[in-house]
Amino acid sequence: MTISAQDALDGIRRDSAAFADAAEGNLTARVEHCPDWSVADLVRHLTEVHWFWATIAEGSLPEPPDDATRPARGSDDELLPAFRDGAARLVSVLGAADQAAPAWTWADQKDVAFITRHQVQEAAVHAWDAVNAAGGAHVIDAAAAADAVDEFLTFSLATEDDARQEALPPLDGRLVLRATDTDTDWTVRDGAVPGSVRVEPGARDGDPVLAAPASDLLLWLYGRVDLDLGDVPADLVVRFREDSFTD
Repeated sequence: MTISAQDALDGIRRDSAAFADAAEGNLTARVEHCPDWSVADLVRHLTEVHWFWATIAEGSLPEPPDDATRPARGSDDELLPAFRDGAARLVSVLGAADQAAPAWTWADQKDVAFITRHQVQEAAVHAWDAVNAAGGAHVIDAAAAADAVDEFLTFSLATEDDARQEALPPLDGRLVLRATDTDTDWTVRDGAVPGSVRVEPGARDGDPVLAAPASDLLLWLYGRVDLDLGDVPADLVVRFREDSFTD
């Protein structure tokens, strides 16, 4: 993690508040990048996400919690109070937990620190969704967004151990992602095993660069915004997309 645990918790708190404020009075609006969902559906989703990960972190669970223990969904009038309570619980649980404590996650890193880190981008991207549905614009904190980009490139690209790699094409090139407001570069290139990729810090002269503020770069990775590709070949971006995935 390139930000502190406290900064991560502050990010979850900040973007959860922005999410709730944008959803207030706007529950029937459609969510652009989840077209089958209303904002109410998005609130229910993120409320359940917060419950799921807070429950795992609080109990250092070695596996996901039993669905039978999931709280019942309330009425629309109860949606936002339940969301705000759940977001506060998540921040409280993660703040009180030992970040090194073992816990189930979907990633190779199985500890509370992974949960804390990933929930920053979960809150940030969905805050953008809710604000966008309300007709506004949400800019994610630059340091939090840059860390989320780093996490995405660490855990959401096909690695040499990825079981899906046989079905994936080679990247067949080098791609630099540059967060212009944090002066951070990541170079993505083919790994040693066909269909896998590696990510290295920094950049070398001559490689194609996709440059944007960290917030926009993160939102691009999650398919929320388009970026000017500049000198980046479009087919390289297509292959990069095929080698990446979101949870």
